[in-house]
Amino acid sequence: MTNLELHATAPADFEGGLASLRGDCARMVPHWAAPEKVASRPVSPSLIHGVSVPATSARLLEAMPDYGN
Repeated sequence: MTNLELHATAPADFEGGLASLRGDCARMVPHWAAPEKVASRPVSPSLIHGVSVPATSARLLEAMPDYGN
């Protein structure tokens, strides 16, 4: 049998609302580490194989205007 102990500095309020949630997050910030930013590089099209796109998605993409060119 596991003995679970709760060590809280504030009473557990499950209906505390957004302000309570934001306060909880602010107290946890020192415990979180931000991941190192990883620069992604473009992948050569020759390395991409075995990708299948559903017909509905392909039609959706085809219908989108091309803003890149």
